[in-house]
Amino acid sequence: MKADDPRWARLARSAERMRARSHAPYSRYHVGAALLTTRGVSRGCNVENASYPLCICAEANAVAHAVARGWRDFTALAVATEGPMPGAPCGACRQILAEFALDLPVGLVVGAEVRRVISVRELLPLTFTGEYLSTDGAAHTPRAAAEPRR
Repeated sequence: MKADDPRWARLARSAERMRARSHAPYSRYHVGAALLTTRGVSRGCNVENASYPLCICAEANAVAHAVARGWRDFTALAVATEGPMPGAPCGACRQILAEFALDLPVGLVVGAEVRRVISVRELLPLTFTGEYLSTDGAAHTPRAAAEPRR
């Protein structure tokens, strides 16, 4: 989805509404996400916990909601933060998004306005993907890897 696509405005507003629903009493960093799929929009917000490792990011929440509904064809993601500068997904969320769509455009939103559009691939260079894993337990060389140096 290109940066000038009118669907970004709707996604940005949806992400802002989710940001207002977040539970962030500790950091006060409220985040909302709206994930456009070929079958609908999946939404999420961050949910903090006093035990920080148990926090759930808005982006991961939206992806989990989509997957639970059987929606796996992602088109675009809007991530809303308070600003003044737009916040990007954390490293863990970048990895989660990469599992489904490396070329997914991510709109970074402040005040219901998309300030920047960037792909997951750009956010997470040298992504660890399933190509690195072997289904038979044997050592596996990813297709993207170069020949060993001699």
